[in-house]
Amino acid sequence: PAEINNFFPPGVRNTTRVQFHFYGTPDLFQDPYLINEVDGNWTLHSFVVSASVNNSQVLNLKERVVVTLKHEETRRSKCVFWDFQKYSSLGGWSSSGCETWNISPHQTSCLCDHLTHFGVLLDVSRDPLDPEDVRILTVISHLGCGISSIFLGITLLTYLIFEKLRQDYPSKILINLSTALLGLTLLFLINSWLASFSNHPLCITTAAFLHYFLLASCTWMGLEAFHMYFVLVKVFNTYVPAYLLKFCAVGWGIPLVIVGLVLAIDKDAYGSSVPDRVGVALESTEQFCWIQNNIFYYVTVVGFILLIFLGNMGVFIVVLIQIKKMRANKPLAKSRTALQDLRAVASLTVLLGLTWSLGFFSFGPVRVVMMYLFAICNSFQGKYKIVFHCLMKENVRKQWKAHLCCGRFRVNETSDWSRSVTVDVRNKKGNLVKSDSAHFDKTCSTRSLTPPRNLQ
Repeated sequence: PAEINNFFPPGVRNTTRVQFHFYGTPDLFQDPYLINEVDGNWTLHSFVVSASVNNSQVLNLKERVVVTLKHEETRRSKCVFWDFQKYSSLGGWSSSGCETWNISPHQTSCLCDHLTHFGVLLDVSRDPLDPEDVRILTVISHLGCGISSIFLGITLLTYLIFEKLRQDYPSKILINLSTALLGLTLLFLINSWLASFSNHPLCITTAAFLHYFLLASCTWMGLEAFHMYFVLVKVFNTYVPAYLLKFCAVGWGIPLVIVGLVLAIDKDAYGSSVPDRVGVALESTEQFCWIQNNIFYYVTVVGFILLIFLGNMGVFIVVLIQIKKMRANKPLAKSRTALQDLRAVASLTVLLGLTWSLGFFSFGPVRVVMMYLFAICNSFQGKYKIVFHCLMKENVRKQWKAHLCCGRFRVNETSDWSRSVTVDVRNKKGNLVKSDSAHFDKTCSTRSLTPPRNLQ
């Protein structure tokens, strides 16, 4: 491109030449981390060509340089360059600033905005998604996370500002869960931007925090399920000292221990790569800071989420059984339980995070369908939170009307304040584990499932 003239030394533009070097052997460009790339196992499958201008650094070209390389295989290819600063200056392959374009069966064209060592890495592990599906999934993911961040922020502010809404344990658990989900969605949105700086320590930090908020979100979903089981099935008004403090120690402490162990064992387990995994990171052509090591990924992400999912599924089944028992004991309620049961199933599925299970089925013939369902269901988590915990709760709507509305839309905060909330504030200091009837009635339709009782 003509823009390269801007990188020539002053006064010598007529004599400066672009220099090309051809490397017929890949022995000089060994990257030991290729076999642990998050988006599959890669191998160098073309010769390497280098272009330079009087040893000047050429970056951020508006008109990209096109490099075409021949290869034999016909499977997925990716354009990369040799980054001398990667892995603490040890060097490694990077795709930052390069785009794979115009792939024919035996050659690949690479469009890059800088000049350095180029090569083509070939995926030797699995088949890719269709490029159109990749683009659609990327749009869905970023759109969903953007909307979720807004709704999660509104939900979090609502419960933090209005003290009357956070007098029971379910609302306090919701605050912690919303905080974890908000951190997760925000980091996902800015991840690729942070990865574009090609700063390895920054990328490690980003990936570690993303890992932490993912584990924290799943842990708090598990704690929410445990609290539901504890209240509805096991015990009712039972004294538990420092109940919420213990929840916080588990909800925020366990993810911290896991991430800390990963960093202590191998900090390079985190890094930048193109995502192609079941989980938060959906497929994209951009760099993404995430877990590179497959062992750490399957143990600390897939295994951990699977464990939470199995526990929450157990609670889900128990609560549905309780709903059925309630219907059997209350014949007058049978005429209106069809819609309520449907709402209960939908709200419980979201409340317990069961939609994350779609990621475990994203393989084989149904992989594309499951990836779409996973992206739609989980990137819009914030929308579900504001619907089930704000819009469908009468006490929240009254707080909004009392403080945010004016004129005839404004209501008196003290008038008929909370018909459904049964929490006794005077018992707050006693640390009694109680259910918020409004919470379960509005979200799960499980009010009065278990009569109050004390352990003998």
